[in-house]
Amino acid sequence: MRMFDVKSLCVAAAALMTAGSASALDKVTYQLDWLPGGDKSPIYVCIHEGICEAAGLEVSIEQGRGSSEAITKIATGTSDIGSAGIEALMAARATESVPVTAVMNIFNTGPHAFYTTADTGITSITDVKGKNIATSPFTSSNVFLPLVLAENGMSEADIELTKADPGALGPLLMTGQADAIIAWLTDVSRYTGQATEAGKEIVILPWADAGLELYSASLVASDTFLAERPDVAKRFLKAFQDSLVFANENPDKAADAVAALVPELKAEDVKGSWLDASKLAFNDVTETYGLGAFDADRLAATWTRVAASQGLDEASLDPESIVDRSFMPAAE
Repeated sequence: MRMFDVKSLCVAAAALMTAGSASALDKVTYQLDWLPGGDKSPIYVCIHEGICEAAGLEVSIEQGRGSSEAITKIATGTSDIGSAGIEALMAARATESVPVTAVMNIFNTGPHAFYTTADTGITSITDVKGKNIATSPFTSSNVFLPLVLAENGMSEADIELTKADPGALGPLLMTGQADAIIAWLTDVSRYTGQATEAGKEIVILPWADAGLELYSASLVASDTFLAERPDVAKRFLKAFQDSLVFANENPDKAADAVAALVPELKAEDVKGSWLDASKLAFNDVTETYGLGAFDADRLAATWTRVAASQGLDEASLDPESIVDRSFMPAAE
């Protein structure tokens, strides 16, 4: 009987220790700007690989349906921090007082691009003049389309723009119903695979190569979260940055992390998407300014393009007012 009592006490003590350990973790709700996928690998790595837990964080993930919705959910306190296009935050802050601040850059290069096939004869952006271009109705690329066309001596009147469901873009291109499509550089593997199946060669024309240099997806946080839990915010940013590096160095494990937490996704598909997306985070810009950093000149140039693309008064926003670099990990 005495042995039973001691065992019971041990079990109870262990349970209390486990409960105490769990309660010691700071809860953080992370907001996606879209559905789970390879481009979202770092946050899944943070959770699955225990990087968040090691930082004393218990992170839950909320799915999203666009940057504007993500910003709204963070502003209203539904989520604490998450990913969103910085152009959406700039527009929101220029037109209304949104209590959300960018604290770290994720993709320092815009993901926008034209995709075409070698048989169309389109080899540069200027070649899209007079062509049938298909795009998704809701992609943020549509906002910047007039700018990239203007920088190449064209306007929207010079192309025939068709809007289609995102899932139909690839088939439209591969069957020749569209001469080119507008899609993100996070989808290179997917469209390359579709082209290979169709016996075609994919051609990708990134808009960044045509002068549209800008920041894109960034970590944005609730001002309340930053003010009331600054230590948690700093630990989260360090854990996220470590997860970003881990995912870049271990793409197979990154894909496995997403697939483990989102069973409907296949690791092989996730890996291809992450390898595409990682190039937007690790590149020459990263080498120059550092991982996750906001360079003042590049930030200002991004706002200039956002203002022009959305018909906003450039004087309506100081781009420096939407970022707070103090939560970033110290450069090593």
